Amino acid sequence: MLAASIVALMVGMLLQPSGLTEVIFSIISFTIILIVLSAVFYLAGIVVVGGRRALFKDAFAISVLGTLVLIVCLSVFSLEIAIILSLIAWLLLVRHYYETGLLGSIAVGLTSVIVAVVILLILSILLGISNLSFSWLPFLLTFYLRFKQ
Repeated sequence: MLAASIVALMVGMLLQPSGLTEVIFSIISFTIILIVLSAVFYLAGIVVVGGRRALFKDAFAISVLGTLVLIVCLSVFSLEIAIILSLIAWLLLVRHYYETGLLGSIAVGLTSVIVAVVILLILSILLGISNLSFSWLPFLLTFYLRFKQ
């Protein structure tokens, strides 16, 4: 009986989130975000600037530095100012690492949004979360049918 109580207390302590658990979760989620962002920026860079200038290491550097700038801006400024400053930082990072102009970096940014949406749709189809990703399709269909006539 005493051993069962000790085991129950130990399991209860392990299941409750502690400071270490939160740190480990933050590190794992940050790593996953960086990998996904790097893949998105790499694919968008290949589409816009070509394979010679868009390297995966450059996409990873853009992801790391852009995410760090976003975190710093969110901790220092209000939400609106932080979003504007981090958007400018992302564009400057893309411009520097992909050796393109301002319009090229905007094109990479827009293409990366499109690539991210496509990846999200593919993952939601594969994981069976279709009601979340396709809830906007009836609206799009009515919009299309209204202007088709």
